[in-house]
Amino acid sequence: MRQTEYKYLWVLGAVCPETGHSDGLLSPHLNTKIVNIFLQQFSQTLTANEHAALIWDGAGFHTSSELNVPANVTIIQLPAYSPELNPIENLWHYLKSHYWSNRAYADYADLETSAIKAWQLAVLDPDLMKTVCAAPYADGATLK
Repeated sequence: MRQTEYKYLWVLGAVCPETGHSDGLLSPHLNTKIVNIFLQQFSQTLTANEHAALIWDGAGFHTSSELNVPANVTIIQLPAYSPELNPIENLWHYLKSHYWSNRAYADYADLETSAIKAWQLAVLDPDLMKTVCAAPYADGATLK
């Protein structure tokens, strides 16, 4: 019997559909600790006058009592089974279809390098980010 072992590379990201501003983090693990690191990193990219709303699903690491949400970030929890309401899902689809799917990587380092290059190619183009992550249903939305 052969034991199959998998290694994972997780990409956490945030994109403003209005401006194309984005931030991301790659990690070999995904848990509440990693999400907290991402939230802190993302929070620091915002100016003193900015407040961001992050839309995400009900994954355990998104709903943990150990989650530390910075004061300049608000979390909007999506209803179950509604990824179509999350603009970042369009980015994941774009990256998979243009860069990540149907490829073989020599090793984990090659996978990581490829993921970073693809992420940079996409997110360094704010116009692409605005197009891919457009959320017309949220135009003019405000947090109350």
